Amino acid sequence: MLNTILVTGGAGFIGSCYVRQRLAANDSIVVNLDALTYAGNLDSLPAKHEHHHFVHGDIRDRELVSQLLRKHRPTAIVNFAAESHVDRSIDGPGAFVQTNVVGTFELLQSCLGYYRELSPADRDSFRFLHVSTDEVFGSLGETGAFVETTPYAPNSPYSASKAASDMFVRAYRETYGLPTLITNCSNNYGPYQFPEKLIPLIIQNALNEKPLPVYGNGQNVRDWLYVDDHCRAIHAVLQSGRVGETYNVGGNSEKKNIEVVELVCDLLDEMKPVDGLHRRDLITFVKDRPGHDQRYAIDFTKINTELGWSPSVTFDEGLRSTIAWYLENGSWVDRVTSGVYRQERLGLN
Repeated sequence: MLNTILVTGGAGFIGSCYVRQRLAANDSIVVNLDALTYAGNLDSLPAKHEHHHFVHGDIRDRELVSQLLRKHRPTAIVNFAAESHVDRSIDGPGAFVQTNVVGTFELLQSCLGYYRELSPADRDSFRFLHVSTDEVFGSLGETGAFVETTPYAPNSPYSASKAASDMFVRAYRETYGLPTLITNCSNNYGPYQFPEKLIPLIIQNALNEKPLPVYGNGQNVRDWLYVDDHCRAIHAVLQSGRVGETYNVGGNSEKKNIEVVELVCDLLDEMKPVDGLHRRDLITFVKDRPGHDQRYAIDFTKINTELGWSPSVTFDEGLRSTIAWYLENGSWVDRVTSGVYRQERLGLN
């Protein structure tokens, strides 16, 4: 028999990758709950699959979540649902509090009620895995890396809301015995990412010969993690991670932002050249954003030692593959950015 997993935020960038992996592996029935906000869409998922059940809804809807839990009897919940764009959190932090903090709280409440109704044997196998970010740790200096015991020091409304959600998950383990797990990842990239994040934004602007905005002097450093590698790590933690533990997931690919932008430019010049155009000439430095963390780096020794996971895709491989996907899937980008998609899916047209 296949296990059933409730995946929240499973139409988003990382969540949809996890769903696609599980369906391809044919090892799980996936109940996929997503609110279909601007960054979530069903075009990132298989049109039809007998083991995939999509539900349009909000994790803050405790009655809906409780109904889904009792109907489908999942052995695990994997919580991807989140607002995740730092710039948006600066302009409108309230949405981040609602989804990331209140949403996680409501989801935990629903899961706790369900967990308490399980038999002792089913309780032993049940897991609640919360997907978080390295941004909760704040900013690093020129050396060192985040470990699982690094103190939290969030510097943006986004990272503060994720830090709060992590603390709620931890508290429900310590107070109520809910069998929780937390993963904190570095910067993800790959296919199906909404083009507001750095790599897909630069790809789309470069293809349209628009300015390529780079904050400050471009020297901010990020550790880049290919999304497929991240989702493999999540499933390894779900299957074999120790209850109550946190696992850092990194890509072992530290790059300055300006380096990433220049690499995208060079690859596009190679893969889709335009006579007389050198994409690096489109790079434009813009005013730095408030509270911009200087450097992130992840030490993933724990997940490697305990679970045998390590990233399998190098940054050069992953970036080339990502650019190739966007070149081949321009219609996906047009649909998800035009507003037509949401109108169709939500029955507004």
